[in-house]
Amino acid sequence: MPGTLAQFKIYDEQYYGGMFEAVYQNINAFNAASAGSIVLTARDILGEFAKESFIKDLDMVSWRDPSVVTAIPDTPMVQDEFVTVKLNRRLGPIAQTLDSWKKINQDPLVMSYILGQMAGDRKTKDYLNTALLGVSTALSSVAALKPAVTGVLTHTNLVTLMSALGDQSASIAAFVTHSKPYFDLLKDAIAEKVVEVAGTVIYTGNVATFNRPTIVTDSPALIDSTGGTPKYKVLGLVSRAVTVEDNSDAETVAFEMVTGLENLVYRYQGEYAFNLGVRGFAWDTTAGPNPVDSAIAMGANWRQAATDIKALAGAVISVD
Repeated sequence: MPGTLAQFKIYDEQYYGGMFEAVYQNINAFNAASAGSIVLTARDILGEFAKESFIKDLDMVSWRDPSVVTAIPDTPMVQDEFVTVKLNRRLGPIAQTLDSWKKINQDPLVMSYILGQMAGDRKTKDYLNTALLGVSTALSSVAALKPAVTGVLTHTNLVTLMSALGDQSASIAAFVTHSKPYFDLLKDAIAEKVVEVAGTVIYTGNVATFNRPTIVTDSPALIDSTGGTPKYKVLGLVSRAVTVEDNSDAETVAFEMVTGLENLVYRYQGEYAFNLGVRGFAWDTTAGPNPVDSAIAMGANWRQAATDIKALAGAVISVD
């Protein structure tokens, strides 16, 4: 139902700021901010899935006996594919009477401007939260990439996280965490009583994370409440661990005046789409296109395509 004058606060001779209420979350996590581990790009993609084939690794080196000429069976080359899935989104519809804008002495086009700002903020949150849901779920589905830790986040637990990639731990480009574990890590740094570490924390507010950037964002994708007591996922992501590809050709926004009602109404509505992909994994197309969050959060829907776990998106731990 379109909003009317009843939803607006009408002030006499007071300043209208054109501001809007926002739900705050750190969304500065894409591209350079995450050392290239969470990537946002634009690409027009046809269909519901994007597929990229690759040749699977071959164990082609073996012991040879020079004293015989025994026939050896051929080893075939095998292809697999990485699959990203398209997600479709809607903006609005949102409607407000023309009369309500006149009463606050504003051009109704202000509505388009404000909603455009809102949409940009909300879209970016959606990109980030969906990306983190996908990559955390995919990594959690591989037991070797989810080493067990206890208690809150500490530097020791971060080392355990990195150890999941063994000799490729240096490929971890960035950590991603909810603010709760991050502040536990700050406390741990101070409690260690190491002058260099504790001093840095106290005087600069920063904590050492093994020379890697840490993205702190209170994303719901990083909270697991299934057991009653919340657990927090901490991610160690490699380069291009998760990609969001905005389908610019799929974005349409309409702003129109609606007649035939008691009052003239301006209505805003838009739609867009993006593809979500996790490094080394393929979205299971049998799970269907355009999945809802609960489907993205099912580990069975992310099939490990790359054989070597060190070629996947990183590692994850779960802390108190």
